[in-house]
Amino acid sequence: MSRALVTGANGFVGQPLCEEMLLRGWQVLAAVRSSRRLPQDMELVTVGAIDGETNWAEALRGVGAVVHLAARVHIMRDKATDPLTEFRAVNVAAALNLARQAAKAGVQRFVYLSSIKVNGEQTLSGQPFTEEDVSVPLGPYSISKCEAEEGLRTLAQRTGMEVVVIRPPLIYGPGVKANFLNMLRWLHAGVPLPLGSINNRRSIVALDNLIDLIIRCLDHPAAADQTFLVSDGEDLSTTALLRRMAHALGRPARLMPLPVFLLEAGAVLLGRRDMAQRLCGSLQVDISRARTLLGWNPPISVDEGLRRTAQWFLHETTV
Repeated sequence: MSRALVTGANGFVGQPLCEEMLLRGWQVLAAVRSSRRLPQDMELVTVGAIDGETNWAEALRGVGAVVHLAARVHIMRDKATDPLTEFRAVNVAAALNLARQAAKAGVQRFVYLSSIKVNGEQTLSGQPFTEEDVSVPLGPYSISKCEAEEGLRTLAQRTGMEVVVIRPPLIYGPGVKANFLNMLRWLHAGVPLPLGSINNRRSIVALDNLIDLIIRCLDHPAAADQTFLVSDGEDLSTTALLRRMAHALGRPARLMPLPVFLLEAGAVLLGRRDMAQRLCGSLQVDISRARTLLGWNPPISVDEGLRRTAQWFLHETTV
């Protein structure tokens, strides 16, 4: 299975994944929506916007494994008239269409990047999610990811193609966007933040750790037809994360100890209850299955992951 197709290959996860796979001896066929600069040793196939009718025949020729990253991602303020239909078109129909064609083409293993949101939005402190938990997807994005997982498992049973599902929590690293990037900007600028007394616990995963697990799942015999949760192996409060981010940036963390109930009340008044839940609530994952079945441990620590992210951010701000 030394030749692999990677979808979403010029994305936040896809591009560094392809580069690392090349370094580890894989032949990579990078599927992208539109042409973009990628490593010279990488084959490129442009597939445009994918859906349930995309023809993957040419891209799958001679491929032993597929890593499916391409997706309609979670959008904070989705303006679509029917968000669930939009998510299903890409995250369910397109994923299952690719998987059916992959099975027909003789692909041995299909690695699908899902989301911890399939498990749910929060945990009680000290009670992390596991792969055995009943799925409780609460929004259109997580529902679509859950439905894709279910369809892939059914397809695996029917065709014999091995399916591996990976559910990451928040992913950070060079190239990170959205709220994590905003926090880097605020800390770098020295903006005072009312987040100095949050005592939750949240799992996160460095991009390099996620990539390492994806590659492990491509050919490890014990990964076949398994679901894995992934993290850095250390859970942090929002306050502790911000302090360690600031340290990585070489900046003081200007965090004011505002009571959590005031933060939550203010978020409700502003219509941002979801933001308060992410900042103040807990979401922990148990990575014991990956450790036990695959002998996998996160190769870098949280602090190293933050250092690499900060190094990228500081470089970008001076270019």
